[in-house]
Amino acid sequence: MTDDDNLLTVSGLTRSFYGVQALRGVDFVVRPGTITALIGPNGAGKTTAFQCISGVIPPDGGRVMFAGQDITGWRPDRITRTGLTRTFQIARGISRLSVLDNLMLYAPDQPGEGLLAAFTTGGGAAEEAVRVRAVAIARRLNLLRVANNPAGALSGGQKKLLEIGRALMARPRLILLDEPIAGVNPSLAEEIAEHLRTLRDDGITFLVIEHHMDLIARLCDPVIVMAEGRMLTTGSFADVAGNCDVQDAYMGSRKWA
Repeated sequence: MTDDDNLLTVSGLTRSFYGVQALRGVDFVVRPGTITALIGPNGAGKTTAFQCISGVIPPDGGRVMFAGQDITGWRPDRITRTGLTRTFQIARGISRLSVLDNLMLYAPDQPGEGLLAAFTTGGGAAEEAVRVRAVAIARRLNLLRVANNPAGALSGGQKKLLEIGRALMARPRLILLDEPIAGVNPSLAEEIAEHLRTLRDDGITFLVIEHHMDLIARLCDPVIVMAEGRMLTTGSFADVAGNCDVQDAYMGSRKWA
């Protein structure tokens, strides 16, 4: 497979904070149509990689290519418009607004809460089109029954679904998911996993940070492993689980967690 076949290519990515190297020349690719895992022990550099890819912070060096475009150092809003978006480990919905309004605020090219003013003055056809899309996404993610509830009243799992829904409003090709089932009860975690499978089947690619290895084993292929700011290895879950370097990175011994 050539670089042209990859949806995302990260090459030689570096980033330091106050002299401490968080990323030390990270290289990996994400193929279209996959749910790819990005795993590693705490401090491996996974979140920093997400921050650099999504434009939250600029890398010190290296390159990020998405869908054939060099997006290195672009602003997050510009990156989102290319079709690459992300979720956050801690949900960032606006608590006082309804689920539906939170979704509507993340429609493409909407200036955040500035759209709220349009709601109160009659947004016309554009507002209605955004509302129709928000309702469709709420329905797909089983959030329609709470669509008019304030986001702050949602359960932890529902907030994770709202994070995914907000990302979907941008019509993405690739979503970076930061711990989508952290703190979620097992039944809702399985529901989230099933949503990811069906969204993948509909053409959305995912790069997922997650610490629940049972979910990674059932959901993700391939699995990229980072350690100490570098890409350690990549392969199927069975391949990386049996890799002695991966076992050492996680446990300091030849034992898989």
